[in-house]
Amino acid sequence: MTENLADAVGLRAITDDDTPLIDRLWQLYIHDLSQSRGSLPDAAGLFKLGHLQWFREQPDDWKGFLVTYEDAPAGFAFVGVNWEGGKRTIGEFFVVRGVRRRGVGESVARTLIERYPGAWEIAFQDDNAGARAFWKHVVSDIVGEAWLEEWRLVPNKPHIPPDHWLMFDASYNST
Repeated sequence: MTENLADAVGLRAITDDDTPLIDRLWQLYIHDLSQSRGSLPDAAGLFKLGHLQWFREQPDDWKGFLVTYEDAPAGFAFVGVNWEGGKRTIGEFFVVRGVRRRGVGESVARTLIERYPGAWEIAFQDDNAGARAFWKHVVSDIVGEAWLEEWRLVPNKPHIPPDHWLMFDASYNST
């Protein structure tokens, strides 16, 4: 195993050649979310692709990134770079369970936020305690206590609990 996290974690833009890989990782991601959403796979055993196609169809607005760990696929992230009011957002963020709690997700989240300085809004499902703790830790580590939170209804999905949003400004010079 690699001693240095920075040497082990990779992050690169998703290409068209990555489509089958991202589709498979997406299934793992949605499976993780099914615990709080109560969703089930279809008759073929697959979860819906949801926003994935939307991200692919809007490459100027949504930048996709493949996360690797020791050169193996380890997750993905989609960053909204032209979000409402010029803000940035994380559309979806996933790290496979095998490398969680090793600093991989935090390293990737920090890299993405630093890559796109400015105002950010990051949402997650409030009943996902892991996501709540993760994002509050990452944001606090970057901007201290200079963040706000609010809960917003999910459009057209009254059966889903409101999303938890963290808002902050990462307009700084990283050192």
